[in-house]
Amino acid sequence: MSLETHLQELRKKHEALDIQIAEEEKLPGMDHLQIQDLKKQKLRLKEEIARSMREYN
Repeated sequence: MSLETHLQELRKKHEALDIQIAEEEKLPGMDHLQIQDLKKQKLRLKEEIARSMREYN
């Protein structure tokens, strides 16, 4: 897998988590721990994207 393809996949996962978080926050009786976990996953993806881009350049 090329680096560009890898970055695209990471960005898709990041966007999907963003959508999932927004949907979870709309629900009555939302699970704060689950939302916190999703946000941590999103942050890890963001960090991996940034790290991969630094290595690419």
